[in-house]
Amino acid sequence: MIALMNSTLAHAAPLQPVGALLREWRQRRRLSQLDLAGDAQVSTRHLSFVESGRSVPSREMLMRLAEQLDVPLRERNTLFVAAGYAPLYRERNLADPQLSAARRAVDLVLKGHEPYPALAVDRHWTMVAANAAVAPLVALADPALLEGPVNVLRLSLHPKGLANAIVNWHEWRAHLLARVRRQVDVSGDPVLADLLGELESYPAPLQAGAGFAHSPNGEIDAVVVPFRLRTATGVLSFFSTTTVFGTPVDITLSELAIEAFFPADAGTAAALREAASA
Repeated sequence: MIALMNSTLAHAAPLQPVGALLREWRQRRRLSQLDLAGDAQVSTRHLSFVESGRSVPSREMLMRLAEQLDVPLRERNTLFVAAGYAPLYRERNLADPQLSAARRAVDLVLKGHEPYPALAVDRHWTMVAANAAVAPLVALADPALLEGPVNVLRLSLHPKGLANAIVNWHEWRAHLLARVRRQVDVSGDPVLADLLGELESYPAPLQAGAGFAHSPNGEIDAVVVPFRLRTATGVLSFFSTTTVFGTPVDITLSELAIEAFFPADAGTAAALREAASA
């Protein structure tokens, strides 16, 4: 069930000094030097020296600062290398034997969620695994978007993807773009930033009209943003949850998320159960 991920490394920009990187992360988290020094239990003077390049942090200090700044594991390795240390965290493919237990856990979650759709994505929203309920839904898109690595966000909002079938396109688009903006703000990931720009450039499908499309299911609308998809069997309505690994020390696992879709009404639940038993 687990699809192999293409572990391609992006061409990295010239590495900045560790002090400059730490200052960027601190500013991204909207913390003052005094705030960060207090949280990490280091002196403000020492932190200032580190950020200005007049001092090199120890490995232990760097770890404390990265933890307080909630720096992703991939970027923590960048900090270690910039400071002259070896990377601490490994990035394994999901097919690696050492990730077999995690891989089985993902399989169990995806399979156990059937007949409702669920899929696993990496940090750039590339689909790395999916259960059997996903295929009939994504089949509504142009086959070209299903070739090679499938980006779930592109598949959702692209004019040749699912956009024409999403009843509440404006609402769902706003939800997805807000999520990606938060991810870009938190991670500073340039690939995600480029993806965000691409998604924002997509035109609205003709069926979307000028406003939000609502259904009479007011209860679910009041608590979550639903995903409503027009299919041959009628409009299916979902709400989604996101599951991540709680304490990963592997980069791949730290960037893996399972998006599970639950039926938002009885009609959707019945339609999915019927489709699974057919």
